[in-house]
Amino acid sequence: MKPYTPFHIVLVEPEIPPNTGNIARLCGATRTVLHLVGKLGFSTDDRQLKRAGLDYWSAVEIHYWPDLPALQATYPSARFIYTSKKAARTHVAIRYEAGDFLVFGKETKGLPDSLIDANPETSVRIPITGPVRSLNLSTAAGIVLYEALRQTGQLEDGD
Repeated sequence: MKPYTPFHIVLVEPEIPPNTGNIARLCGATRTVLHLVGKLGFSTDDRQLKRAGLDYWSAVEIHYWPDLPALQATYPSARFIYTSKKAARTHVAIRYEAGDFLVFGKETKGLPDSLIDANPETSVRIPITGPVRSLNLSTAAGIVLYEALRQTGQLEDGD
């Protein structure tokens, strides 16, 4: 098995504690680094947040950032993949690279349109074919992360 290079999940202003807790658990399960950016819609001491992450908080590398530019300035050579239902390409149409930062917006508004418009080559959407308008944030994070892990051969049975 080749050396592991972690992916990064970036949550910009997450609002719902169980979503962030579930994503933290996902990060612990996949050795993915979690970045929480901007004003959080909850306290990190929140009971629901802790419950969703169960006993796995110690297994997650978490970083806090005042805003997205501060995170990007710290990792100037990193590639940021932005997720939005308004992106032109799907999450399977991009070639992920180990170490990519997978960026997700807040549950009620997503990422700003200006960010997606300025980064069309690194913005992706998850196709939705039914009548719902969006997926749950933790579901979306899992879908994109596991596709990135699959493409980079970082899953035990990956190709």
